[in-house]
Order: sequence, then C-alpha cells, then structure tokens
Amino acid sequence: MEKTTSADSDLKKGVLDELSREPSVNAADIGVTAHAGIVTLTGHVQNYMQKMDAEKVAGRVKGVKVVAAEMEVKLPYDSYVAAEV
Repeated sequence: MEKTTSADSDLKKGVLDELSREPSVNAADIGVTAHAGIVTLTGHVQNYMQKMDAEKVAGRVKGVKVVAAEMEVKLPYDSYVAAEV
C-alpha cells in the first residue's frame, strides 16, 4: 500500500472544498481520495446530473489528472413511489 503524500492530501482537500462550494452538488455523501493526480469520487448522489457535475467540479481543480467516478445514484424515495403508481 502506497503512502498518502502531502500533495495527495492537498489535492483531496481542494476537491472537497470545490465540491462544497458547488450549488448543483450535494457533497454531503461524496467521499474523495487522491493519489498522484488521480481523484476517486465515492458515495452517492441523488441524480445523474449531480454525478456529472461532481465529476466536472473535481476535474477543474488544479493538479487533477483523472477523475474516477465510483458514485452510486440513489434516487429519493418519492421517485420510487411515483414510479410504482
């Protein structure tokens, strides 16, 4: 297992900060890891647009080379109920 460097920690913090400032993304359930310019987004979002926006936001942070989006889309409960009716 490779150690996390100061640059990796700074990159992770930069992505988290950028996600928290983006109004189109609810960053509360998004996890971020960074290694050598590769940022991985995990957790879940409420719709596909949030997933795409989170990828874009992470990709615009200085130092990010690649974004791996491993987030799951979890639709709100109301969407499931409406689909069953």
